[in-house]
Amino acid sequence: MRSRFTAFALHDASYLRASWHESTRPTTIDFDDDLVWKRLVIVDRVAGGPFDREGVVEFEAFFREGAERGSLRERSRFVREGRSWLYLDGQVG
Repeated sequence: MRSRFTAFALHDASYLRASWHESTRPTTIDFDDDLVWKRLVIVDRVAGGPFDREGVVEFEAFFREGAERGSLRERSRFVREGRSWLYLDGQVG
């Protein structure tokens, strides 16, 4: 999750696509040039350990857009394929 946050902050579409499960991966990733991601807080984690095949991470990501500040909270599902964790989907809320 932390690496994907960094990829969003750096507008690294190739890393995001590589870490996104092929069943839900978008064809393109659009970035908002005015949005600056500032901080990530992991709120909760379910499974996702070394012997798990699936995991859930709940996070809050803080941003600045011009003079406005805000946050995005999401509960994300990941699956492991081989040695890699892949983002499957998330529920914003």
